[in-house]
Amino acid sequence: MNTTFYAALLLVAATSFPAIAQTTAPEAPAPMAGMTMPAAGAEASPSSKAFKAADEKMMHRMTAPMSGDADRDFVAGMLPHHQGAVDMAKVELQYGKDPAMRRLATAIIKAQGPEIAQMAAWQAKHRPAQ
Repeated sequence: MNTTFYAALLLVAATSFPAIAQTTAPEAPAPMAGMTMPAAGAEASPSSKAFKAADEKMMHRMTAPMSGDADRDFVAGMLPHHQGAVDMAKVELQYGKDPAMRRLATAIIKAQGPEIAQMAAWQAKHRPAQ
């Protein structure tokens, strides 16, 4: 089918069903239960900036294209995920004050550091042939 057909079909739909032709700006999503809007200036705080940077770095690295090899894809996704957790735990240790959260951050670094090393070593041994 060509574009002329699709244009005609759209025109028929728009005139037959006027509500379809109406466009409005999408509404902002409602906050999820339990979530609140950030406090004034919160996003400008050093800790918020550090958390956001760590998250953006992790998310960017997790967008690697899939290879079709489950093992390689698992490691390719989990490495930045674990490193992101470690980076965020370091932000908590730098800025956080709650002793329980600081202990949790320390435990995350301790647990995920060796897992990162294990996955990086595996990845180095299993590079795809060029």
